[in-house]
Amino acid sequence: MAELPDLSFEGAAMTRGFTLVAGVDEAGRGPLCGPVVAAAVVLDPARLPAGLNDSKKLSEKRRETLYAAIRAQAEVGVGLASVAEIDEMNILRASHLAMVRAIEALPRVPGHCLIDGNLLPRGLVLSAEAVVKGDARSMSIAAASIVAKVTRDRIMVDLAQQHPGYGWAKNAGYPTKDHLAALRNLGVTPHHRRSFKPVHNILYQAEIISA
Repeated sequence: MAELPDLSFEGAAMTRGFTLVAGVDEAGRGPLCGPVVAAAVVLDPARLPAGLNDSKKLSEKRRETLYAAIRAQAEVGVGLASVAEIDEMNILRASHLAMVRAIEALPRVPGHCLIDGNLLPRGLVLSAEAVVKGDARSMSIAAASIVAKVTRDRIMVDLAQQHPGYGWAKNAGYPTKDHLAALRNLGVTPHHRRSFKPVHNILYQAEIISA
């Protein structure tokens, strides 16, 4: 059986004197449209939601259940970076911007942050460490991955109602076969990331045709 994330990173930070430790993760780096969403979560060791794991390893129903539990039993901050910001600064920088905003949205300022990935966001002035594959290793980061994923999926369901035909409610904006076909047939929406190659190519082809 695969190992579940634990509180090893959080415990190590606490032994160094940090009483408030936040896990931080994002969702939405790969899709062709919509914002990138980050979450920061400070867990209460005495009230841990059961079954925390990397959001990618959970069913949609399980994620929704855990999302509600995390919201009820932990301190949560959420931050977004817009499509315009993604196109302006690139997806990595925008993801890090969303992470900083999520940390700033926490009810209390954490002493230390556990950041999923191998890089720390620019502009983060708090004590922090990068944790590679953190959503599978740290319970706080796993909780943040769930909050970020559920939040972003809900945004895409809402956008799907405004722009039917692209299947965003099911594909969450990822470049699935159906999404790419709709992009070619229906065109580019204001929510598509123009700096992403499939979207850029379609816009470029449209310019050639209209020229």
